[in-house]
Amino acid sequence: MTSNLYRRAYQHREGLAPGFTKTYGVSRLVWYEPFETIVAAIRRETSIKKYPREWKINLIERENPFWDDLYPALVGEQGVHGWPGQARP
Repeated sequence: MTSNLYRRAYQHREGLAPGFTKTYGVSRLVWYEPFETIVAAIRRETSIKKYPREWKINLIERENPFWDDLYPALVGEQGVHGWPGQARP
């Protein structure tokens, strides 16, 4: 869960965020769900963590069957200049 998906995805892509993604070299954004409130996002994240890996894989593949990297579309085809989430010049 994050309040700034652009920044968080960038951190993972560049290996700046410690933890699972850095340890295992995970850098592609293959799925995300936007929420209106932090409470709703935390509730969903807590719920998802209870499910087995196969269920999570099915969740991804329903929306993204080829596991395409969604980051370029998230930030725009030409990428982001400067820190992710900031307006482009």
